[in-house]
Amino acid sequence: MNPAFRIKMAKRRGEQIAKEQGVNTLPVDPFEIAEDHNIMVQAKPNTETGVSGMLLRHGDTFGILYATHIPSLGFQRFSVAHELGHYFIDGHPEHIFPEDGVHESRAGFVSSDIYELEADNFAAGLLMPGQLFKREMNKHSAGLDAILLLADKCVTSLTATAIRFAELSEDAIAVIVSTGPNVDYCMLSETMKLLPGLSFIRKGSAVPTSTLTAVFNRDPEAALSARRDEQSIDIQDWLGGSKSKPAHEEVIGLGGYGKTLTIVTCPGLVEAGYEDDDDDDEEDLEARWTPKFHR
Repeated sequence: MNPAFRIKMAKRRGEQIAKEQGVNTLPVDPFEIAEDHNIMVQAKPNTETGVSGMLLRHGDTFGILYATHIPSLGFQRFSVAHELGHYFIDGHPEHIFPEDGVHESRAGFVSSDIYELEADNFAAGLLMPGQLFKREMNKHSAGLDAILLLADKCVTSLTATAIRFAELSEDAIAVIVSTGPNVDYCMLSETMKLLPGLSFIRKGSAVPTSTLTAVFNRDPEAALSARRDEQSIDIQDWLGGSKSKPAHEEVIGLGGYGKTLTIVTCPGLVEAGYEDDDDDDEEDLEARWTPKFHR
């Protein structure tokens, strides 16, 4: 089965579970869902570096342990939701548990394993169901303030919320995470992809020197102290293209991760109503950018 299709269906499965639970308001509580299915959940302070959580199985009995070395409630909730993905997605228990035992996960889109990616996307769909998320999202103008409000509403990490925002928004928005001079990944809304002559931002590419983000990242304390800044720019500063359009760049440090989240919005692109001239398919785009959820 096509990996992109598997990932899409995993996200829908997460939304389906939220609906089956009768969830009609945010936030979605993964701990409560686990309890409803007789899955015991406990914090585990000491885990191997990179391990976000564990799913345990003994016969038909399951349990979840989640790491606490990352002091982000949003990430911890995502880790629990990730393990629920392994429980709920068809074929996962059989794959990760050929027999009783413990499965260690690395949630947050850091693994290229298709089963881990499916569990990550299940978690995004479960914690941020499209219909409920869009209802809240549409109350606000696209930008960092809206993403902060949605992260608080969903009790999800800032980067996870920003990615979901770009995925569901009809506005022209780009979400970029960077470390120092390099881009970790970029996610564009469908409308932003309509930019004529768009230059996609590749994972590992250099942060454009003309951007606020480049200046921001030269100060190591900016990211560590969760500082914020913003300025008006031209969309070509970040994404190139054949048309000059006014845009807005907002940056915020992601604290102890030492990374920066950048939100670029371009209202003029929506007003222009460009036809989509990009022929990159969804699977190719997913292969270019591998999001890692932080903060």
